[in-house]
Amino acid sequence: MITPGIYLAHKAIGETSFALVQALMEEVRRAGLRRDKLPICHGGVLDPFAEGLVLLLAGQATRLMELLHPIPKTYLAEISWGAETDSGDLLGQMTKTSKSTETMDLRLEAVQLEAVRLEAVRLEVAQLEAALPQFLGWRDQVPPATSNKRIGGERAYLKAHRGEDVVLPPSRVYLHAARWVAHDLPRSSTVELVTRGGYYVRSFARDLGRLLGVFGHLTKLRRTAIGPWRDPEGAAERGEALRGEQLYPWCASVEITAAELALLRGGHGLPLRPMRPPSYRLPAGFPDPEAPIRALLGGGIVAMLREREDKLFAAPALRGPL
Repeated sequence: MITPGIYLAHKAIGETSFALVQALMEEVRRAGLRRDKLPICHGGVLDPFAEGLVLLLAGQATRLMELLHPIPKTYLAEISWGAETDSGDLLGQMTKTSKSTETMDLRLEAVQLEAVRLEAVRLEVAQLEAALPQFLGWRDQVPPATSNKRIGGERAYLKAHRGEDVVLPPSRVYLHAARWVAHDLPRSSTVELVTRGGYYVRSFARDLGRLLGVFGHLTKLRRTAIGPWRDPEGAAERGEALRGEQLYPWCASVEITAAELALLRGGHGLPLRPMRPPSYRLPAGFPDPEAPIRALLGGGIVAMLREREDKLFAAPALRGPL
């Protein structure tokens, strides 16, 4: 039975995030439920070449999607050295190499071309360790031309795939932590990143390669966690929906009554009261997500609250419990 809440799903390489949404929507249809009564969406896209955790939001959880943006996302990324692609990943066209294409015999087989290209890659582990701190904290980052950003109402990747020039303005993004977990130099390195929402790991690989003077692009990417939730890789089936206090555990919570819920839905505020602290703590130093307060009734979340004028107001009151 599909119920409101958040489902943890593993996206496989080559699959689209929307395919997971469609599969859950089909289950809703087979259960005889109307889509407008139980809407479905995902809580953040993964590129087709990537794998890992995707959150599927059902029912009233779709109204709270923005709460997922400012919490930590953890990735494992393999960066191939010696070449940059237009997409920032292995599916794109090579645009820059560490060895000038003027000196490369392009009639060589792909394996030979790679060997020639890697001849120009000079990297030491110490260089790589010294480079990572330069990307930590808040930085301006130019998204890939094949990103999901909109330009004039249209997705950038659609324009790029038509061969149009795509120039995206930089976005303010946050990288909390970065550490190398493996090296196969000069061929590749694998890094673990903890980011805030909106961070492009493809852009990180591009910018890091340029900084090091060798160029780089992603060959593997896996999202291993979002906040407290881990990628259910290997699980035979999607698990039950997360509900009640399992949801948004980085938010404080208060208990309210049915009468108080009616007041909230009428636009009235509730008196301030002691709150139960979050059960999930953000990593030390991670930016404050300015999370709302969960209003709990009968074990379910019935509203999100914000303090204003020494009272608690709904932001929003939900049409049904989560």
